[in-house]
Amino acid sequence: MKLLELLQPQHILLDLPETKRTAAIHRVAALLEKDEGVIQFQGFYDELLARERVEATTLGNGVAFPHARTDHVKRLVLAVGRSTAGVNFENGGENIHFIFVIGTPRRMVTEYLALVGAMARILRQDDVRGKLMAAKTPEEFLAALAEDPEAV
Repeated sequence: MKLLELLQPQHILLDLPETKRTAAIHRVAALLEKDEGVIQFQGFYDELLARERVEATTLGNGVAFPHARTDHVKRLVLAVGRSTAGVNFENGGENIHFIFVIGTPRRMVTEYLALVGAMARILRQDDVRGKLMAAKTPEEFLAALAEDPEAV
């Protein structure tokens, strides 16, 4: 499953106001609350936070992938929040500008690993992150991602 097949404009928040990790993760995860792929949002969110407490989900370069492998989603779901000021991920010791919240059914390990690997390679590129930071609309954000062949 490709990144652009999963990420929808309504799941992109370009002006994330929160500066604290848990509040920011909640705001981004809430974009998925009404998604048909989410069976039970509170269960998904609780597992997302539990995973975040165990180990930091920061990747470097101002990017974090809070995620949960859970029975509370029936397919891969993805939302992103962008913060120009940055969100303090104290457990990772990093100021985060892009929070990609991922929910994965437990049985979809291979698809999850492929998605995260592709996202990590794409977001490692300075020029891509620059274009994502400059995007003025969710559609521009998606267009910036679409420039990388791994996203489409």
